[in-house]
Amino acid sequence: MGKIIAFSNQKGGIGKTTSAVNLAAAVAKSGKRVLLCDLDPQGNATSGVGISKKGGQKTTYDVLIGNTEASDAVIQTAFENLWVMPTNIGLAGAEYELVSVEKREFVLTKRLSQIKDQFDYIMIDCPPSLGILTVSALTAADGVVIPMVCEYYALEGLSQLMLTVRQVKKRYNPGLEVVGILMTMYDKRLNLTMQVRAELEKFYKDKLFETTIVRNVRLSEAPSYGMPIIYYDKSSKGAAAYTKVAEELLGRI
Repeated sequence: MGKIIAFSNQKGGIGKTTSAVNLAAAVAKSGKRVLLCDLDPQGNATSGVGISKKGGQKTTYDVLIGNTEASDAVIQTAFENLWVMPTNIGLAGAEYELVSVEKREFVLTKRLSQIKDQFDYIMIDCPPSLGILTVSALTAADGVVIPMVCEYYALEGLSQLMLTVRQVKKRYNPGLEVVGILMTMYDKRLNLTMQVRAELEKFYKDKLFETTIVRNVRLSEAPSYGMPIIYYDKSSKGAAAYTKVAEELLGRI
């Protein structure tokens, strides 16, 4: 039975999707069967692995509202051991359509249970919000990875997210755990970076990944080519960093 990992942070622009795509690819490259489930209506994880958001394929939206079986929405990518359940902007409507559904928090859990044994890991890229889609992902997940930048507002957002995780754990998913906090866009030359890191080590030291993701041009370029960094430029600092984080991730689960 595969493990489900949600990548979540309600703050946008912090490397959440970049981390989901590149960790999914790095774990798959290590020999594990990985499904990347795109639950963000922006669909950046979908395009990040070379799948068009404008294609006529079934999406996570179709799966959530019951239009199709989960297995029919899974697409094999061009990358080793990596599959994707794509999405597009249509998923934004699912928030409203699920409002009247009984036990809506468990819909994704039920859908993914149909294919969970086909993969070693299912990695969910959550939207940058704490709405029903994110709650559904946390309800389905065994663990959550929290990418974040070293900024003051990010610390405030982390507190809100941790509260949401505790509430989901209490109400819907007793087995949910924080797998790790991943510092992205890291620049140790900045005083603020070191101050925020000190705060994180003070309160969440056991949750921090040892590896940090530094700002890297090649890492920023890779999505425009629809490629994870380990395929776009395997010799880059970004590829090395995500490979190390993938090793840490596997060691924690």
